[in-house]
Amino acid sequence: VQLQASGGGLVQAGGSLRLSCAARGLNFRLYDMNWYRQAPEKQRELVARITSNGSTNYADSVKGRFTISRDNVKRTVALQMNSLKPEDTATYYCNTGAYARNFWGQGTQVTVSS
Repeated sequence: VQLQASGGGLVQAGGSLRLSCAARGLNFRLYDMNWYRQAPEKQRELVARITSNGSTNYADSVKGRFTISRDNVKRTVALQMNSLKPEDTATYYCNTGAYARNFWGQGTQVTVSS
């Protein structure tokens, strides 16, 4: 299983970014997909999840600002991030659990300047 994340960058507070993660090597439509983030000297935290049937949930800190979506044909999961804040600065990782294992993308850096 391979997860390839892209779309990070530098943005001013209040701006938007869209992250994307392409998955290979699994029957994508069957698995929940997640976005995590990790800021320096902090624990990795779950930001958003989309289940195999399309249900979503979010960390309280991003509710109303971030939207997770999936395209089962393209085998991609996206994270639309609006109204970004400096505290959203982190490395963002896509993740899935499949075949009794946890798989991680390589991470993409998001930096929000104040």
